[in-house]
Amino acid sequence: MTTTATPARPTQPTRHYDAQALWQKDKDHFIHPFTDFSVFHDKGCDLITDSDGIYVSDAHGNRYIDGIAGLWCVNVGHGRAEIGQAMADQATRMAYFSTFNNLSNAPATELAAKLAELAPAHLNHVFYSCGGSAANDATIRLVHYYFNRLGKPNKKRILSRRNAYHGTTYLAASLTGIESNNWDFDTLDHLVTHLSEANLYRRPDGMSEADYCDQLVAELEDTIERLGADNIAAFIAEPIMGAGGVLMAPKGYHARMQAVCRANDILFIADEVVTGFGRLGHFFASEAVFDTRPDIINVAKGLSSGYAPLGATLISDDLFEVLGTPQRKGGVLSTGFTYSGHPVSCAAALANIEIMEREGICASVREVGPYLERQLKTLAGHATVGDVRGSHFMLAIENVADKATKALLPVEARVGDRVAAEAQQRGLIIRPVGHLNIISPPLIWDREVVDRVVAILDEAFAATTASLRADGFL
Repeated sequence: MTTTATPARPTQPTRHYDAQALWQKDKDHFIHPFTDFSVFHDKGCDLITDSDGIYVSDAHGNRYIDGIAGLWCVNVGHGRAEIGQAMADQATRMAYFSTFNNLSNAPATELAAKLAELAPAHLNHVFYSCGGSAANDATIRLVHYYFNRLGKPNKKRILSRRNAYHGTTYLAASLTGIESNNWDFDTLDHLVTHLSEANLYRRPDGMSEADYCDQLVAELEDTIERLGADNIAAFIAEPIMGAGGVLMAPKGYHARMQAVCRANDILFIADEVVTGFGRLGHFFASEAVFDTRPDIINVAKGLSSGYAPLGATLISDDLFEVLGTPQRKGGVLSTGFTYSGHPVSCAAALANIEIMEREGICASVREVGPYLERQLKTLAGHATVGDVRGSHFMLAIENVADKATKALLPVEARVGDRVAAEAQQRGLIIRPVGHLNIISPPLIWDREVVDRVVAILDEAFAATTASLRADGFL
């Protein structure tokens, strides 16, 4: 089943902006995440002011196909009246009340039950946060608490991976293994050890996929032996590594890594902040796609399709048996957030899930996703396109200077930025990350939209190649 690319919604009144004044206010006052100030101080930002379906518009009225779903998250598309109405109804009925001290609210309760229904059968308990970073941060605190309760206080170390992305709160940033993310920032190195990334494209020359998998699993085993299993609490991994480059692991990798963890009493945490809620064609990818049964799954982004901030940690029955037992008389689970289970955010998530189920969006992704993959691979003839990788609606193009050696262009070539700029001039927003370009669209793209997008990218890569040659980089 293929859903319509531009769902109908009631006509909204047009708001007119003074684009120059808004641009200046933004430049003067808004500290943007992941900002390159060498560019921002001169050029400021492109201000996105309106959205509808698969499209967004800027303050000047220019309209673009959204190729990144806001930021991996607007899965059901922009301007969904049902979600807005659900939020408005909840806000006017009861916008907020505490969920501390045996208090709750209807949307948070209903959503927890719905998540338990959708998740792998052993994950029946939900801890709410306000986004992916907070979900990962809260998870590690709960994991440490869990082992403390079991009388294993030395199990503190968390295994993550180089080029993993798990967020930017203090602990989540320490889990994150993208080196440039932490330039001049402090990290909690005494808590986190990074293993090698799982990167099929850049595996050792001549090594088979099976042998590469063996090497990565052996590294985990060697690391456990070196650190001591009694000192390691958990291994955290994205099913597909997202911001680190949409890196694909060899077949069987996740299941084998989980088996090693199980044998050593190490919890297996799946960070499904990006892969969850349809991006790979399933509400949860861990079991359905990667044959794993994590002890914990973290979600955010597509959980509410970005309509309201929300994150969640799904916890297994076995873990909850320990977490749900008071540690002493009068003791409470003394962690959480003012906005844990925020009723408006949970109402948005419930409406989002209802849309996904009613419109068969996961089934549509399973149909259209492979077509998107195939069509993007037709770009391989361009001079800089070294690899097109990913799965379904989570894809990346890696730009190189030499396809045979996989050598990169110099940083000053800004190849990812060039491609993104050329695409935007032609009506498509994609994400540049260094030498990469990431495509992570709303899940409502159909084949016609895919064809339009690939045609734009074909022109963008041709123009980029010409500019790189003119500037002496190729």
